[in-house]
Amino acid sequence: MTTRARTLGPRARREAARTLADTDLDVLVIGGGVVGCGAALDAVTRGLRVGLVEAHDFGSGTSSRSSKLIHGGLRYLEQLNFGLVREALQERSLILSTLAPYLARPVPFLYPLRHRVWERPYVGSGVLLYDTMGGRRGVPGHRHLSRRRVLRESPGLRDDAFVGAVKYYDGQTDDARYTMLLARTAAHYGAVCLNRAQAVRFLYDGSRVAGAVVRDGETGEEHEVRARRTINAAGVWTDEIQKMGGARAPFDVRASKGVHILVPRDRIELSAGIISRTEKSVLFIIPWDRHWIIGTTDTPWDLDLRDPSASRSDVDYILDHANELLKNPLGRDDIVGVYAGLRPLLAGNSAETAELSREHAVANPVEGLTVVAGGKYTTYRVMAKDAVDAAVRDLPEKVPASCTHRLPLLGADGFAAAWNQRALHARTSGLPQWRVEHLLRRYGTLTTELLDLVGEHPGLGEPLEGAESYLNAEIYYAALAEGALHLDDLLVRRTHVSIETPDRGRAAARPAARIAAPLLGWDEADLEREVAAYHARVEAELKAEAALDDRAADAVRREALAG
Repeated sequence: MTTRARTLGPRARREAARTLADTDLDVLVIGGGVVGCGAALDAVTRGLRVGLVEAHDFGSGTSSRSSKLIHGGLRYLEQLNFGLVREALQERSLILSTLAPYLARPVPFLYPLRHRVWERPYVGSGVLLYDTMGGRRGVPGHRHLSRRRVLRESPGLRDDAFVGAVKYYDGQTDDARYTMLLARTAAHYGAVCLNRAQAVRFLYDGSRVAGAVVRDGETGEEHEVRARRTINAAGVWTDEIQKMGGARAPFDVRASKGVHILVPRDRIELSAGIISRTEKSVLFIIPWDRHWIIGTTDTPWDLDLRDPSASRSDVDYILDHANELLKNPLGRDDIVGVYAGLRPLLAGNSAETAELSREHAVANPVEGLTVVAGGKYTTYRVMAKDAVDAAVRDLPEKVPASCTHRLPLLGADGFAAAWNQRALHARTSGLPQWRVEHLLRRYGTLTTELLDLVGEHPGLGEPLEGAESYLNAEIYYAALAEGALHLDDLLVRRTHVSIETPDRGRAAARPAARIAAPLLGWDEADLEREVAAYHARVEAELKAEAALDDRAADAVRREALAG
């Protein structure tokens, strides 16, 4: 096995397309979100021939639009869902300590207390249980804080909003990068991973699903991809995929919209994040590098699954509930970025999505086809394992058990040493140490590949025009090795320029396109189309955010893009 990490670049993609068309697979995974990419990694590391197809970009749906948390779900304890919490906490420990210690890290939270007598022992006992259920590797234990101590550490809170607090820790990760690195790690072990490739119909041998016809979104070509087993891991598109073959799963997937906003870090004076219950959902104020992420909503969504729109009502809801806690109220002018995502929830009897199951389900509705749906980002690995277990259970040969619980993602091996050497890397590369630290937290030990690029092309060591917290090298590397094919991939998921700059990335669009163009084969007309499409996307989102409700926002966004 080569020691150099395999890439997902343009050349690798062309090879992957040819391989998918020419190879009989053991497992074909449909859906390149965190569960689908996790399933591809799980299956290929059991010694199976694996293909993964994603209709858009890796992680472009739910898996890049979460709260960026790796957590057990403290509120599920109140629902007495101990199994889900225990499982999620165990996975949190794995991600923080073994799977991706460079990309995931502990983050402190305050749980404000509003009642003087009964609430502290009630919440405290729940957090103590939370601390101990799943193992606390890499995460400090909780502490009780007095009102005076909270105000001293976090003077940005309103002094009439609480009587004390409990401080505890959860985990945080870059969800989009984590998902892409799952795909890249799967490819490194031999899986054939293809983004912008849509499964359009199932293939059959008699009544058994035997793969799918896949349309390449970049070339328009269609290929028959044959596989002994097919896994539908399409998230909120699960029901749509099932309709291709008329094989209805024994469960439905209902979409719930969650909206988040970003504001500058210096706008709120807190030493930790905040978690607080609202009448409809949970409010998070989460530290995110130079920003705070604030959310979220939890409302039914039956409109466009590809690009859910955040409306004025969503943003107002978040601002109103955040301002109940903050000394200096936030306004719309403080907002730097907004994003909306859809949770794939297993449908129940209630119309309120907050009451639907956050657990996952796996089924084999027809021979040769396995469906996995529901769940939480944190428990993706268990979902992937369960899906592969179900898919291969009746294969004639014995398939090894899952080993992903001890399989670090690319960039994780040797990270502790690389972090200790960050000052040396800074001296030898000529970059400021904080820049090297930024790269290490995003790429882990793969940082050496970016530093090599900077050594060969010094201009790649310069800040990206219009988004100076990123380097030119990060755009170049995303096109070279990380499967980015379009400007949207570069500015929304490989970086987060689209939500971290006040102009939503418009100033960075053309400079980023010029860096990526030679690698992606764009001529000047292609470059102009990419920039125009990105600007149109931003304008459509801004118009949607000014619309009153979901239907108005969705209609305005569609009209803006059509124009």
